[in-house]
Amino acid sequence: MKGFLVVTGYRLLTFIARLLPQGFGTSVFRFFGKIAGRFNNERREMVERHLRRTKSAELSGQDMQNSIDEVFASYATYWFQSFRLPGMTSEQILKDFAYEGEPYLAEALSAEVGPIMALPHLGGWEWSAFWITKIRGIPLTAVVEPLDPPEIFEWFKKFRSSLGMKVVPLGASAGSEVINALKSKEMVVLLCDRHVGGAGVEVEFFGEKTLLPAGPATLALRTGAPLCPAAVYIQGNGVYGVLRPLIKVERQGRLRDDVQRITQELAYEFEDLIRKAPEQWHLLQPNWPSDTM
Repeated sequence: MKGFLVVTGYRLLTFIARLLPQGFGTSVFRFFGKIAGRFNNERREMVERHLRRTKSAELSGQDMQNSIDEVFASYATYWFQSFRLPGMTSEQILKDFAYEGEPYLAEALSAEVGPIMALPHLGGWEWSAFWITKIRGIPLTAVVEPLDPPEIFEWFKKFRSSLGMKVVPLGASAGSEVINALKSKEMVVLLCDRHVGGAGVEVEFFGEKTLLPAGPATLALRTGAPLCPAAVYIQGNGVYGVLRPLIKVERQGRLRDDVQRITQELAYEFEDLIRKAPEQWHLLQPNWPSDTM
């Protein structure tokens, strides 16, 4: 029953998002995003902790409250934009999409296997995925965290499939499915700034030790896939993508040590990308051991 109600809610929000004019709809979703954030003290406190790491340890008072509000407003904007995507034309996608780093994308696509695009939960990644599949015609596989109840995951899977991507749930079979996708020269998207299961690697991330997924580095080492850090920022009514230089992937010693080294490099890249727009980092859960103390 819970899953049915939540899915019904998402369907209603999707209908509303496509019905509202873009500018007005953004304002409405931002307003209600801020309101929702003020009624969720637990997540609000977690966002505050993350902002002290990513924006400023000195942030406090009204400046802090405004920044927290902006995180929730940005998260609501992400949903508004995402809900509208399936009904958008190629012209609409191109109109409000821009990016930098074309040479890195070209380098990544020139390999004998597909590239791995490693992203933090920043801005609005689905817009860029839609651009990749619809405009560039590149097959894309995305590994996503399973959701409970299953009805919610199935709704998201169907929604993201409508954007042209293949959705693989994180789990025991994810590795083999991703390897097959890479061998077929598909682009693989991994949101990997949070450890949610499977193998994890200890890294320093914003000055604290924590775990990040071992998957991106492990897959790149085993397949030779290019590993490209990237982020997609919300900008006006659209998004702005940033591709960073490919991370050097090579064996230098034990596999475990190589995975740790590459994952640490990826963590440093994520730090730089997140610091450019810390209020757009939609991480509302604990991400460091100290968050759960």
